[in-house]
Amino acid sequence: MGLFDKLKKMVTKPTEEKDKNVVELYDKGLKKTREEFVSKLSLLGIKYTKVSDAYFEELEDLLISADIGVNTVFTFIERLKDRVKKESITDTNYLMEVIVDELFIIYVNNESLSTKINMNEDGPTVILMVGVNGVGKTTTIAKLAYKYKNMGKKVMMIAGDTFRAGAVEQLKIWANKTDSLFYGRDNIDPAGVIYDGLEMAKQNHADIILIDTAGRLQNKVNLMKELEKMNKVIERIIPGAPHETLLVIDASTGQNGIMQAKSFKEITNITGIVLTKLDGTAKGGIVLAIKEEVDLPVKFVGLGEGMADLQTFDIEDYIYGLFKDMM
Repeated sequence: MGLFDKLKKMVTKPTEEKDKNVVELYDKGLKKTREEFVSKLSLLGIKYTKVSDAYFEELEDLLISADIGVNTVFTFIERLKDRVKKESITDTNYLMEVIVDELFIIYVNNESLSTKINMNEDGPTVILMVGVNGVGKTTTIAKLAYKYKNMGKKVMMIAGDTFRAGAVEQLKIWANKTDSLFYGRDNIDPAGVIYDGLEMAKQNHADIILIDTAGRLQNKVNLMKELEKMNKVIERIIPGAPHETLLVIDASTGQNGIMQAKSFKEITNITGIVLTKLDGTAKGGIVLAIKEEVDLPVKFVGLGEGMADLQTFDIEDYIYGLFKDMM
């Protein structure tokens, strides 16, 4: 069964291995992108019943407007033209199935992309959270804590964003709400706070440690030095840590989010992306652009404001959420 047929089946009956609630979350979370993007794609299929250069030109503009990214779109259109030629495709309706398949292929790119968190088998798992201010980093930490608490894990939050007014207190409130352990102090060296916090986490036998960091990207040199210092401290207390460094990006910022990913990738070892506020934007194509332009896996997506709306990223559920109305 091809991907298109598999997704078509999900419209009427989610498969046994697919959680119906998760499929519905993707459906709801990608509604804005779907309405904006797919409605225009449908109109394109009505305007052009046969594949032509004019069709490809308009398709290219449409994909770029969905924030899939210029480079990704050019690569994608070339692949599409290649298949049209090889398979002698003339009908734009059938081409829709090929578009769905090729978007999936361009993301996977013959790699086994793991969305799984690298868990420490011997002691606590340390997850360092990075990203500019205002992207939803603190809320994401809270949602991750909620997720892991529901899995029976003991969670600890450490406030490494020590100089921003209210940041420590804000994280403490979320720790209380999610029944997580907490350590933080205002206006001191974040590496020192992390050192003390990790010692406390070990004493309390925490399973998951979520570390918040400052979101200043204006001075990359200072931030790089700060993150290097943090990483050294973390490694000293828990060898092999951090096990993940997750970059939080606000999906609604589109190409600006891609620039943030490129900047953070230059200054520290990012292992994955958390894409927040996907439900609040029509720029859901950023998922494909991130993979193609930054080559980092999206590990979690924010599909709503609720605590359970942060979901592990699944490319099939994502493409289903985008194209459901066309199946």
